[in-house]
Amino acid sequence: MITAYVRLEVRRALRETGFLVSTVGVPVMMYLLFTNLGDGDDGPYKKAAMIGMAAYGALGAALSVGNGVAEDKTTGWLRQLRVTPMTSLQVVTGRALTGAVVVLPAVAAVLLAGALANGVRMAAWQWGAVAVTLWLGSLPFTLLGLGNGYRLSAQTTGVVNVACNLGLAVVGGLWFPVVLFPGWLRAVSDFTPTHRFAELGVAVTERTAPGTATLAVLLGWAALFGTYAAVSYRRSARTV
Repeated sequence: MITAYVRLEVRRALRETGFLVSTVGVPVMMYLLFTNLGDGDDGPYKKAAMIGMAAYGALGAALSVGNGVAEDKTTGWLRQLRVTPMTSLQVVTGRALTGAVVVLPAVAAVLLAGALANGVRMAAWQWGAVAVTLWLGSLPFTLLGLGNGYRLSAQTTGVVNVACNLGLAVVGGLWFPVVLFPGWLRAVSDFTPTHRFAELGVAVTERTAPGTATLAVLLGWAALFGTYAAVSYRRSARTV
């Protein structure tokens, strides 16, 4: 049953033109724009920017799952799910799995742009490893989106998710290299989930393992956002 539910939600998400434009088209466009300004040929920068923009696309796609949840509350779909044989845990898990699927097109599109348009070169295993690490690392942001969707109204969820998307992307260094930040902002960035998320992909491109601090920060944020999603879902069960 949960597999059928995930297939349904994935089809619903991928049919949305706005979703595809914002999570696939925009990151690819920004990546190609940022890396082709001027007449230089900076291969390392194009590779680093590719990781950052793939992470940005995954971030937006993961958060967008919460927009769908908030809309489901408005239309009554969430109420209908509660009268099906599916348990609350299965419903939340299904939504989280949906987020895990819908981030893949965003990641794949930017990686393809890097390989085909910008000539980024890596070993075959590195391409696959980058995609997998960014896929797995997007889980905290799916949980954040779910928490917002279950707790907030549809309109408020959209606004809050956009703010989270832009704020986390900029402060986490997904748009611009962290080395360009002033010292205080660089220190803040080290504790953001987005900065550590991008470091997962960077580690693969550099043929190294993610640092202990990177994994610790990501796991800490995943636990925090997971708790937020669970509490928000229980709260919505009393009001929807």
